[in-house]
Amino acid sequence: MSLADIVPPGVVTGDDLLKLLEHAREVGYAIPAVNCTSSSTCNAVLEAAKKNNSPVMIQVSNGGGKFYAGKDVKDPNAAAAGSVALAMHVRCMAKYYGVPVVLHSDHCAKKLLPWFDGMLEADEAFFAKHGEPLFSSHMLDLSEEPDEENIAICVEYFKKMAQMKIWLEMEIGITGGEEDGVNNEDVDPEKLYTTPEQVYTVYEALSEIGDMFSIAAAFGNVHGVYKPGNVKLSPEKLGNHQAYTKEKISSPLEKPIFLVMHGGSGSTDEEIQLAVSNGVIKMNIDTDTQWAYWDGLRKFEAANHDFLQGQIGNPNGADKPNKKFYDPRVWIRKAEEAMIVRVGESMEKLGSAGKYTASTEPGSPQIGDYSSSSGCAIM
Repeated sequence: MSLADIVPPGVVTGDDLLKLLEHAREVGYAIPAVNCTSSSTCNAVLEAAKKNNSPVMIQVSNGGGKFYAGKDVKDPNAAAAGSVALAMHVRCMAKYYGVPVVLHSDHCAKKLLPWFDGMLEADEAFFAKHGEPLFSSHMLDLSEEPDEENIAICVEYFKKMAQMKIWLEMEIGITGGEEDGVNNEDVDPEKLYTTPEQVYTVYEALSEIGDMFSIAAAFGNVHGVYKPGNVKLSPEKLGNHQAYTKEKISSPLEKPIFLVMHGGSGSTDEEIQLAVSNGVIKMNIDTDTQWAYWDGLRKFEAANHDFLQGQIGNPNGADKPNKKFYDPRVWIRKAEEAMIVRVGESMEKLGSAGKYTASTEPGSPQIGDYSSSSGCAIM
């Protein structure tokens, strides 16, 4: 039975999300989770998934949510509002691309919990009206806190989330580097490697509530971009976590834990493949796709520089218009095209490419009751 036979296209939540991630774990591939900050980057990720016949995750960070809301908005709830707006955009468009899409929120440190609470409020409102949450999953990153506090807060939130079948991703151990205002560049190197005992403690606490959770266990990961070899990854440690928990719970599964990989920029293909073989079902991608998006625009500007110096006048004549070069639909598209290629590369490396034949059925928005006659969603 193919993945398309068990998971529908469009934003997936609840039981469908669990089926998708169980399939990834059983078959042995990971799904790229790409940070997005605009409708343009969201659409690029969706297009990459369609072209590569792959499920995909679109995730928004606190900073990404603020950017989506508009940099001039100073309201304390801007990050939550922007994140919800991004989620609504993806829900409007996902089915038109014919592949499963996981809507996720990225790292949430303790100081950012009001943002998390705002998204949960939106989930609850959407669930009350439509029987499913707005988002598929959320991440709590309390790795800066003591393990006991980290796990205790995760447990309390997971109890709320489980009622709506929202997936929880949590982090134990610390991912180095800096991302979205959380700086771990000077952290004790030992904290970059989570122990099997730490992972099992998380598993033990959360499994009492439900099975829809994943663990981002640190194995030397560092946010940012580095040359291969400059970061010492130890993906074999993930296999140790699986074996330890398997023995503790007498699981019939070789890989009973859903694991997540952060800070993958600069990782070798071999390191990525070993991580996936040890149960990683999701890998975050941000730095590399940021560069790809910019690089597409950079190359377009370099190739058409003389046509981008004024509205009128170019090498073809002093009175020749340049609109077809400076129209945002032209240069933004070049950025999208480069990002699409880069996301596709990640899908190939993670093994998700070709796992889901994109549906050719007509699309529809997933934000309310759908009227096929008008092509609109009724909220």
